Parts: sequence; structure tokens; C-alpha cells
Amino acid sequence: MTLDIKEIMKMLPHRYPLLLVDRIEELEIGKRIRGFKNLTINEAFFQGHYPHMPIMPGVLIVESMAQVGALLVLTDPQYHGFVPIIATLEKVKFRKPVVPGDRLITEAEVLWFRKNVGAIKTVATVDGEQVAEAEIAFKLLKNGET
Repeated sequence: MTLDIKEIMKMLPHRYPLLLVDRIEELEIGKRIRGFKNLTINEAFFQGHYPHMPIMPGVLIVESMAQVGALLVLTDPQYHGFVPIIATLEKVKFRKPVVPGDRLITEAEVLWFRKNVGAIKTVATVDGEQVAEAEIAFKLLKNGET
């Protein structure tokens, strides 16, 4: 199963400049997912991070991985209309900078999931080289719930 940007925007509440997934290439609902973000110099964050050496902020790499991971759960029809909230980040590692022109590919798999709470393992790569990894725990809230 694949998802284009229109389908992604139906599920994720994020919008520019914080929508950090362009397409989902592979998906086994509730098991694993693979998606990507194409990065250009036109990304708002490259203007100030850093002006003479643009690199994607680590927090946004993690956010991109979390959004791909969220789609792994949100594609299940019983969770349509829910909003994913990050609960914890563990084993976060950054290995290489991500720069304009890169395609940030994220793969995620479910570690566990019970009663709207779960955890995923994510790995991000560029050109086949690992740039980041993390285990992300999350909670799904009904839209409007706090």
C-alpha cells in the first residue's frame, strides 16, 4: 500500500512548515512502514540552521520519523480522526547531517501497541546510509481531546 500527499494530509493534522512526510512507499498496516521527505533549500528551517552550512535540525528529523510512524497506526480505519502525541523518545542517535537535496527515508515498525498507546522503532537513511534512529512512544488522542 502507498499513500500520496493528499492521503497523508487527510490523516495527519500537520501542515506547512511542519508536515515532514511527502509520500509513503510501503505499508503493512499495524506492522511496518516506509516513507520519505524530499528536502530542498526552500525549507524554512534551512534559512537559519545554519545560514552558511544548512543542515536539518535533529528535532525535525525526529519529527519526520514520528510522522511516518504515526501513519503506521493512523492508516488503520479504527484510528481515523485520532491525533498522535509523542510520549517519550528513547535511544535517539544522530549519525550524519541531513542537507538540502537529500531524500530522508524513514522506516518504522511497531514494537507494541495497546489501548491507544504504543511504541515504534524508527530508522532514517539518506542514500542508503543511516542518519538517525529512535524509539518513539506515543498516545493517540481523539481529535480535540487533551
